[in-house]
Formats: sequence, structure tokens, C-alpha cells
Amino acid sequence: MKNKLIAFIVSMGIFGAKAQGSTTNDTMASLMRSNGKIYVVVAVVLTILLGLIAYLIRLDRKISKLEKES
Repeated sequence: MKNKLIAFIVSMGIFGAKAQGSTTNDTMASLMRSNGKIYVVVAVVLTILLGLIAYLIRLDRKISKLEKES
């Protein structure tokens, strides 16, 4: 599970770096930064990602427990 989690985090970092290099939405990004709304977007995205990671870890533990019982 740890290897999958590490691979997921690394791949998200790579995709994030690629997305930051994009220049097509610079006007929207600068507008959101100037209004302070970019922080809300980042907070929501991080909350969703952390929730998904926590859910996957919990699910993995439950499945491992069921596998040991059977």
C-alpha cells in the first residue's frame, strides 16, 4: 500500500508541475489570485484529495483484516 501511495503522490506532483507550466489560463489564474479565490480552490482540492487518500487507506485496512480472517 505504501508503494502505491508514494507512486500516487509522485504522479500528482508531476501532473501538478505540468499544469503549472500551462499559459492558456493565465488571465483566469491571475484574476483568481487577485480576488483571493485561488486559496479557496486549493483548499477544496486538497480536502478532496486528502479525503480520498484517507478513504483508500481505511478501505485497504478493512480488506487486509478480512483477508486475514478468511
